[in-house]
Amino acid sequence: MLQISRELYDEMISHAVVDDPDECCGILSGSGNVVQRLHRMTNVEHSPYRYSMDPKELYLTYRDIDEEGEELLAIYHSHTHSPAFPSPTDVRLATWPDASYILISLMDKGQPIVKAFRIEQDEIIESGFHIGILE
Repeated sequence: MLQISRELYDEMISHAVVDDPDECCGILSGSGNVVQRLHRMTNVEHSPYRYSMDPKELYLTYRDIDEEGEELLAIYHSHTHSPAFPSPTDVRLATWPDASYILISLMDKGQPIVKAFRIEQDEIIESGFHIGILE
């Protein structure tokens, strides 16, 4: 189960709200299961229905994560008009088998819903996360 600070959790939601009506996307990095950094990515689709990370930005971010000795722990994106559950497109495009996939639903913009999943060989498994660092 991922552990994420309240600050980074809130930043993920803020990113989704700021990019609305388009989907936002980003990466969470860290060590083990503890998220240490959030990397906002540019959605080059500029669409409320899909996202695609800028390839150059993705390369530079992945290189930065590697140089810091971290791992890519999760990929997040928002769903502007649908539940926080992976769509068939999300499942098809899930290319990091060791990463969690976090979805932020803005169906109720006043109360975004955030859920985490693992996607393994087209199987969707809700994995959850803990807000705050466990001692």
